Amino acid sequence: MLPATIPSPPQGVWHIGPIPLRAYALCIIAGIVLAVWLTDRRFVARGGAPGFVVDVAVWAVPFGLVGGRLYHLATDWRTYFGPGGDPVAALYVWNGGLGIWGAIALGGVGAWIACRRRGVPLTAFADAAAPGIVLAQAVGRLGNWFNQELYGAPTGLPWGLEIYRRVDVLTGAPDNLGGVALDRTPVEIVQPTFLYELVWNIIVAILVVVLDRRMQLARGRAFALYVAGYTAGRFVIELLRTDPATRVFGDVRINVIVAGVVFVAALVYFLVVRGPREDLSGSMPGPEPGSPSGTSGTPRDVDTDEERDDAARAGETREQSAAPGRDPHHGAAEPSGVDAEPADTWTDEDTPAEPPSATRGSS
Repeated sequence: MLPATIPSPPQGVWHIGPIPLRAYALCIIAGIVLAVWLTDRRFVARGGAPGFVVDVAVWAVPFGLVGGRLYHLATDWRTYFGPGGDPVAALYVWNGGLGIWGAIALGGVGAWIACRRRGVPLTAFADAAAPGIVLAQAVGRLGNWFNQELYGAPTGLPWGLEIYRRVDVLTGAPDNLGGVALDRTPVEIVQPTFLYELVWNIIVAILVVVLDRRMQLARGRAFALYVAGYTAGRFVIELLRTDPATRVFGDVRINVIVAGVVFVAALVYFLVVRGPREDLSGSMPGPEPGSPSGTSGTPRDVDTDEERDDAARAGETREQSAAPGRDPHHGAAEPSGVDAEPADTWTDEDTPAEPPSATRGSS
């Protein structure tokens, strides 16, 4: 009896009329939505304004997509610009090929621009975003499954991944990305490295959330923990992959080197940096921090000491107008606060005017 294996999807593209619906693109979009939603919840829980994360995403997502593609082109340039390559295909992002290193780097530039416009520390935003980013990466790996790409060497493990021969249904020509598997007989059973990374990313997300709650991570330490955790797993998983990749130092995949260097840098940052959580009041709508109306746009209290003094002076003026010959401070130390003259000797003209507070009740 053959061991159980993991089947690949028979296709990764569906057509609604002339419009192609690509699973890879849908996974990327779903990951972005998940990341924005989770980051917003964490950002608000840390004292930030609801909706601010969406404003940052408007900058970070396009920058990240461009950065991810540029990294892929830089490390796999022969596919597009080498002998027999297709330079135009460098623009076909929907066919796969986004390097996480470039996406995080350039996406961080976009996030920095958005945060700087509102006076929010980038490190505080990064800490809130860390679990969402790595979960988005996990969802994105499902796109590699649909594309039948980024797998490892042949294996006899029970969880081996079945690879099918996909063809163009009209011509019968091989087409792994846009074709359909008419025959579900596996041509190969390989290590599902996409699945290893997907599971590892979920573990890293849980680790960041748990340690962030227990240790009150701040100043970019939650983000550094995510980077260190992700790169540790990526270092090992990258060694299992057999897809074409740029190799350095003889026969070492470039992503192995990058993962190792970034891991060390992130770990050092996590261990060295300390400090309390940053102030997120700049994310609030309204006047900028330091303005007379406060940091959150809330109007100041109109009943200030200065206004109460004005009301008291107005009351004294009205009493003097009602009784010009009287000393306004005479008898001030007595409990009644008025002249010690018997009340039954007052006339209507001598009756003190009502205090200002009696005429302001319903205004």
